[in-house]
Amino acid sequence: MSLVRLIFLIIAVSIAGPGASQEGTTGTNGTIKAISDAATDAAIAVRIREILAELGGYEDVTVTVAEGIVTLRGTTASATEASGLTSLVTRIENVVAIKNEVTETTDIVRRLNPAIDRFQARLDQLITILPLMLISAAVFVSISSVGWLISSRRQPWNRIAPNLFIADLYRQIIMIVFVVIAMVVALDILNASALLGTILGAAGIVGLAFGFAVRDTVENYIASIMLSIRQPFGPNDTIEINGDEGKVIRLTSRATILMSFDGNQIRIPNSTVFKSRIVNYSQNAERRFKFTITIPMEADLSFVRDLAARTVQDLPFVLDAPAAVTWISDFNDAGIELIVTGWIDQNATSMVLARGEALRAVKLAIEGTGLALPEKSYRLNLSGDPPEASRKPTSAPLRPQSEPAASANVADNIESELDKIIEAERASETNEDLLRPDAPNE
Repeated sequence: MSLVRLIFLIIAVSIAGPGASQEGTTGTNGTIKAISDAATDAAIAVRIREILAELGGYEDVTVTVAEGIVTLRGTTASATEASGLTSLVTRIENVVAIKNEVTETTDIVRRLNPAIDRFQARLDQLITILPLMLISAAVFVSISSVGWLISSRRQPWNRIAPNLFIADLYRQIIMIVFVVIAMVVALDILNASALLGTILGAAGIVGLAFGFAVRDTVENYIASIMLSIRQPFGPNDTIEINGDEGKVIRLTSRATILMSFDGNQIRIPNSTVFKSRIVNYSQNAERRFKFTITIPMEADLSFVRDLAARTVQDLPFVLDAPAAVTWISDFNDAGIELIVTGWIDQNATSMVLARGEALRAVKLAIEGTGLALPEKSYRLNLSGDPPEASRKPTSAPLRPQSEPAASANVADNIESELDKIIEAERASETNEDLLRPDAPNE
């Protein structure tokens, strides 16, 4: 009986065997597929553990993989390292999803260890590069010292510059050039030439911002440079700037200083001077004075005009060329306005005294003909009667009855005294001056 059962069992196994073998190798839901998934998950887990071990710092992180889903648990020294695990595991092949349950550790020692390691690494790097840094610093100091020696010499900068201000500017430029060269060479020794572009870019941005912040100061500085080069006026020149008239004391790096004829000191910023209308009365020795005199309506205008011109021209301080000129300007309630002009050498004659003396001589000459210079007055008629008829002009002017008084002294004594004050002010060594008496004017 048992033999029969054994025979039937062998027959059944022989019949069922081929089907079971085919299901294990080709079936879609069988044992082979289950074995293949487990191997893939194990390979993924091994690969992740190897990467974490190679990176270091992830000793407390555990990795489990099931059906391609990676689960990470544990702690790291920082939150950045914990979040970085997600992007790292994503690049592993056959990973379906990631569950990152890693958190930042609360262990103070573990959190300080990376910082200590970084500090130690930088200290080791500094010790390694220290000899090279010392060589670079020595080169920088050497080149900068050469620039300082060249720029500190007064010659040839004082000789080639128009004034001391520009000479100082040349020296500063030379020093800056040598410092930049020293910086380039030093950074090249340290193999950090790319850092120079960053430094120059930052310096440019800072310089631009600083320039906007002190725009008026920079504008005034540039105007000082231009005025010291162009020299639109010289020391002791009589000039007028925006209505301020006086003699030039000095030109500094910040302002132009004048002394008015009242003895007051006027300080005008160079930026204003550079942009303003400048009238230089001392540029030419010949200068014209002018005044207006009113003559009566009944006067012979041609005769009085010629008389005034001849009287001014006969004055000893009036130049022969250009000649004195007189013309009729206008008429008003008092009479007819006559403009009288004459030319003098202002280096030898005072402008204000010459004008006053000419006015006195013309007045005496006209009154010597019998004409009375009119006074500006108003007559009020309160009675209602018609006004008296105006006198008719004479057919011919009266001839001079007396010669005018001798001409007064109009030598330039007043301004000479003012010039002495200005020269004493300019002689002070404590005050800078960008003007040179021998510099060519613009």
